[in-house]
Amino acid sequence: MCKPKIVDVVKSGKVLISDGAWGTFLQQKGMQPGECPELWCVEHREDVLDIAQGYIAAGADMVEADSFGGTCFKLEHYELADRTAELNEAAASISREAAGDEKYVIASIGPTGKMLLMGDVTEEELYNGFKEQAIALEKGGADAVCIETMSALDEAELAVKATKENTNLEIICTFTFEKTVNDDYRSMMGVSPTDMAQAMIAAGADIIGTNCGNGMKRMIDIVKELRAVDANIPILVHANAGLPKNIDGVDVFPDTPEDMANLLPGIVAAGANIIGGCCGTTPAHIAALKGAVEAL
Repeated sequence: MCKPKIVDVVKSGKVLISDGAWGTFLQQKGMQPGECPELWCVEHREDVLDIAQGYIAAGADMVEADSFGGTCFKLEHYELADRTAELNEAAASISREAAGDEKYVIASIGPTGKMLLMGDVTEEELYNGFKEQAIALEKGGADAVCIETMSALDEAELAVKATKENTNLEIICTFTFEKTVNDDYRSMMGVSPTDMAQAMIAAGADIIGTNCGNGMKRMIDIVKELRAVDANIPILVHANAGLPKNIDGVDVFPDTPEDMANLLPGIVAAGANIIGGCCGTTPAHIAALKGAVEAL
């Protein structure tokens, strides 16, 4: 029996729980600075699988994949661009194994690090890079892609377009926003949540949202702005465990699982439909969010 689409589940009124941070757990398992995280999908498969299984066991309805830096543009830094399809397919297949038949895989697609504005890359090159990654993620068993941590409209639009035109995957697109001195929110490239929502809906995203950059408390205002643009589109939030504090040279995220869970009713009331974590979050945070959803 086929699973319903994520969009349909959300529109039925259910609040879904996503997963949390990945990078810190790869480091805990021994990944060294300068190593390629995506290469771990073939060289340390069981370690990557254990991360995904940890989030599923914590109650997540969906799990990402170790594919955030999986475009050929990022992989070329490790001289692995010719293995783009292989590594992305492997990443999705690991999360598929962890998720089983009932949970969802929302495989990650991150920024390329290239800027159209600066002439680093052409639109065709970006499109083809995202196309290659998305096709491989679908082949590996992903249900959706999570085009995340975006800051520029043109890059995100091409990622959405390439996925939509070449796969049957559901498309999630999230931007990272920071609070400005004017007490509003903008991405690194000056994009507001309103700008982002309008552009990504027009591009064909099925789900929009925000990730990283803020703890759950600040995400509430961002979600309200997104929701004001469209009353119906599902909204996903992957919040950090608070704003990091540098202690002895190490970034420490202060929000406990209970802190995040206590803020969940407020972010649901603001309009969020899918809630998970980003930097600093753990399976314990996801379990607490799951409990808070069940208590609603």
